[in-house]
Amino acid sequence: MRAGRARVSLRPVRGRVRRPVRARWRPLGRLVHAAGRGDAVSRHELLSVRGRTVAWVFPLLLLIGIAAGDITTGAFEIISWTVLVPGVAAAICGVWGTAVLAVLAVVVYVCADTVWQHRDETGLPGLVLVVLGGLIAVVAAGYRVAGERRMLHMRDIADTTRRTVLRPLPVGFGGLDHAAVYLAADSEARVGGDFYDIQPGPHGTRVLVGDVQGKGLGAVETAAALLGTFREAAYHEADLATVAERLEVRMLRHRGHTAALGRADGDRFATAALIGFSPGLPDAVDAVVFGHEPPLAVGPRGVRVLPVVGGLPLGMAELAPAGRSGATPPVHRLHLAADETLLLFTDGVTEARDPGGVFYRPADDIARAVAADPRSAGPARLVALVRDGTLRHCRGRLADDTTVFAVRRTPGGPQPPADD
Repeated sequence: MRAGRARVSLRPVRGRVRRPVRARWRPLGRLVHAAGRGDAVSRHELLSVRGRTVAWVFPLLLLIGIAAGDITTGAFEIISWTVLVPGVAAAICGVWGTAVLAVLAVVVYVCADTVWQHRDETGLPGLVLVVLGGLIAVVAAGYRVAGERRMLHMRDIADTTRRTVLRPLPVGFGGLDHAAVYLAADSEARVGGDFYDIQPGPHGTRVLVGDVQGKGLGAVETAAALLGTFREAAYHEADLATVAERLEVRMLRHRGHTAALGRADGDRFATAALIGFSPGLPDAVDAVVFGHEPPLAVGPRGVRVLPVVGGLPLGMAELAPAGRSGATPPVHRLHLAADETLLLFTDGVTEARDPGGVFYRPADDIARAVAADPRSAGPARLVALVRDGTLRHCRGRLADDTTVFAVRRTPGGPQPPADD
């Protein structure tokens, strides 16, 4: 649904705790991550040691090299290069750091006149050039720093929006061991239309994973509307089919509202997978699939595609032959062993293509990994495996926002219901 250079969040989350998961394959992910993050934060991290900036080291070494070259060769052409020092500093240092290096450049140039006896070759025109270059560099650094601050402020707003839509999930929430990873296809975006959540309640724990059609803030708004309805309905409604109907109604209401506002995204829809973990069914789950990728069951014995007949996406129930009444997809009861992990992902995984146009099939990589090490069926390892396989297959160029979400029952059983 979206195309562009990959904006990658390489942080699989166990209970939404942002800590990197060790994986066997990382180089491409790091490369894409650094390239996509071409902003103030990534530059500051590269030019910092133990939290302290060392950006001033390179222009200072350049100035020392120019001075040393002038002393050893005596050539005026070399000392005139001091005008480059504040220009380099303006690109990587702060305003005060640029100002200090500009002053040092002027001092070195003056020394060429007074100490190193270059009076016959240097003079006022060269000095004016170095001073003017330093002043321009300081002004340029000021504009650059102000722009970075605005950008970081917008990034904080986007991060806050993302945390509001995709709320942090505590470890073991609802009696489920869970992990997630989100990869954004848009290099400038930090939020998208993919969504997921866990909601425990008196009737069991429900899980929702989905993908809103389209991109931009409209997709984020739609995802937030669906998640809000899910969190209420999943807690209060005893029947999973009723939760599914509430989601369909919410999608139609949201579309009606956006259409009434005259917005072009009034026909938006969403694919989703709704899963119910019931306390009385320790070896089964209930599932409703709205045009979404079918879930996989991954365990020590291998990988299974769960036999779910998916219905139409959310917002398209009126297209069903039966009409709007009863047009939501049916509830399927599926076997899921205690040692199996339920794996769900959005179409960014299956739509990832290699240079030859071949689509990625994660089940093959998962089966090989589980056969080599059964512990790979754990949620954290599983999402890292699919993440790395997706990036490797498409060479870091994602065709769509991508979410990988894995859950399985904790050994201790479900926790008491939480009202949230």
